[in-house]
Amino acid sequence: MRSKTLASLGILLGLAISPAFAQVGSVAGSRPTGIMAPLAPKQPDGGNAADGPEKSINSGFWAGYAVTGSAFTSVKSSWIVPKYHCVKTPNSGSSFLVGIDGYDNIYFETIGTVSNCVGTEYQYYAWYSLSPAINGTITSVPVKSGDLISAEVSYTGSKFKVTITNETTGKTFSKSAAVSGAPRDSAEWIVTTVGGFTGLMDFGTVSSGDDYTTIIDTDWATDSSVSGPISDFGTNMVKINMVNGLVTLATPSALTTDGSSFTVNWKHE
Repeated sequence: MRSKTLASLGILLGLAISPAFAQVGSVAGSRPTGIMAPLAPKQPDGGNAADGPEKSINSGFWAGYAVTGSAFTSVKSSWIVPKYHCVKTPNSGSSFLVGIDGYDNIYFETIGTVSNCVGTEYQYYAWYSLSPAINGTITSVPVKSGDLISAEVSYTGSKFKVTITNETTGKTFSKSAAVSGAPRDSAEWIVTTVGGFTGLMDFGTVSSGDDYTTIIDTDWATDSSVSGPISDFGTNMVKINMVNGLVTLATPSALTTDGSSFTVNWKHE
């Protein structure tokens, strides 16, 4: 696997948005802090370490799973928006995203939910990027702790389409756009850090996939040769631990027995 250089792979998207664009707990008149940092993972020196059936790498910015392949046309996920612990980790952020690309290139077609602590007050919203020219918060799909979310990034013809649904409220959003040059060579299900904050929000545990959400065929992807859950990608599957120096920030669990679901567990800010 190619090594990753964060200086060349990082994507930093600053979003200037009004208070109505997010659910902010008693932060009257404050502006949602939406500077996303969905940076590609950094492969540790020495290559991948064996970790059960999948490869495992460390990243300063991602925790979750990625699969590699060619000509991806769909990636699906479902998750439960985690609880906030803003007294414990003030001025911190986190986001759960599903996407195509981004694993080893500068492209990232993605959609997900953001959970931030602005001081000690919580903030939630949905967010998307069609790498990198089109991105923003999603005003039509409010989110909060405990909501059940489903999302998909798909590719048809020459356009990507991002879709997110709050299954708890029934609100949905989708947007399509062409992304010139996108290689479509990976798919991801990840928790990321959020730029503009001092640490990773204590989200406890994020549960992802149909074994936890009962939304079938989620944490699935389709490329030119495989269509199925994460585990169907075999040796092209990578488990990603979020590690900053010697400190482990977040780790994904092993996949469930059907290979379709996992949790990400917060460890450190």
